[in-house]
Amino acid sequence: MKAAVYEGPRTVTVKDVPDARIEHPNDILVKITTTNICGSDLHMYEGRTSFETGRAMGHENLGQVVEIGKAVSKVQVGDWVVLPFNIACGFCKQCEQGLTNYCLTMQPKSDMAGAAYGFAEMGPYQGGQAELLRVPYGDFNALRLGEDAAERQLDYVMLADIFPTGYHATEMAHVKPGDQTIVYGAGPVGLMAAYSAILRGAGRVWVADHQPDRLRLAEQIGAIPINTAERDPAEVVKEATLGLGADNGCECVGYQAHDPQGEEDASLTVNGLIDAVRFTGSIGVVGVFIPEDPGAAEAQGQLEAQGKIPIDFGLFWFKGQRMGTGQAPVKRYNRALRDLIAGGKAEPGFLVSHELDLDEAPGAYEHFDNRDDGWTKVVLHPDGRNGSREKHRPHSTVRELRHEAAERGIEGRSRMNRQQLESALRN
Repeated sequence: MKAAVYEGPRTVTVKDVPDARIEHPNDILVKITTTNICGSDLHMYEGRTSFETGRAMGHENLGQVVEIGKAVSKVQVGDWVVLPFNIACGFCKQCEQGLTNYCLTMQPKSDMAGAAYGFAEMGPYQGGQAELLRVPYGDFNALRLGEDAAERQLDYVMLADIFPTGYHATEMAHVKPGDQTIVYGAGPVGLMAAYSAILRGAGRVWVADHQPDRLRLAEQIGAIPINTAERDPAEVVKEATLGLGADNGCECVGYQAHDPQGEEDASLTVNGLIDAVRFTGSIGVVGVFIPEDPGAAEAQGQLEAQGKIPIDFGLFWFKGQRMGTGQAPVKRYNRALRDLIAGGKAEPGFLVSHELDLDEAPGAYEHFDNRDDGWTKVVLHPDGRNGSREKHRPHSTVRELRHEAAERGIEGRSRMNRQQLESALRN
């Protein structure tokens, strides 16, 4: 089978690797039809982790079941499923508490917790940027989708990670109806956090970043963009709240946060939130921070290389704020979020900018890593279903197609994938 394989810093190749197969009676085998490139993939792509060369990448995966193990009883061949990036057993102490993000069974190191597909330090599991994916404990880990799955893959694939992760940030920040919320980071997770805050009824949501294309997307969903190259987000929020600050905030950037000039500062967003959020407010941190980052020694300093960042703890304590951190337990949220999508209440696929074949992964990684204008979220199709469509409109992104459909007054355009949009525009 073909897979996007990590070959070293900033080098991904698509090549033939051994086929994924059933290895345990509880496994299922999924033909991957849609898989995303995530911001977390870039940490590995840039060589800032211990990710091994030769491993397939990709932890945001959706597809159709093609084989099941003898012990699988719920999931059936032919089912459309989306797969939480957390690989969990369902029966360990952590899973019993709903903390599937810290499963003890699937993480082979006894002093660690949590496992994932194609992810550094989270087990030996291959990623899903491939034609096939082995899914352990398929009955527990696979979320089955309805009859609209094939047509709405761009929405449902977001349930593998970034939609639940953005929602988790708002959960840890205790976002309530009427709240004023600030989100640092307008990447895919930050946009999902802003979108989740709006779904939860927040009265005002600000999104801070310095990438204009991403800020435009934030504005399109009803958030208030703050360009950090022009204004201090904390000052903007305080001006709008009688000097008090936001009720809560979400950190969606992580340890490679950098200023508009490109200088890394792992403490930038956390300290920004401590300043921007009011007394007794809450902060949810889902941006990735890690215990060791050798690459930070040159980029930031020796403390940051050890995962230690200088945060304004005195101000944090003085303001009586609360902070929640960590990866999202996807299963806690994905079923409810799936039903919001199925009911037409949520359309997280709005942020997809590019749908590409798996063979185009190397170039897609390069564009996404460079933060090139318009490359906000990349979706890969290992089943090759994208190739025939590209012949018709090789230079059009999904967003551009939706914009054209809007100008023509085409109904239901926000729910359409590329194929449906192209068909509607041709008719």
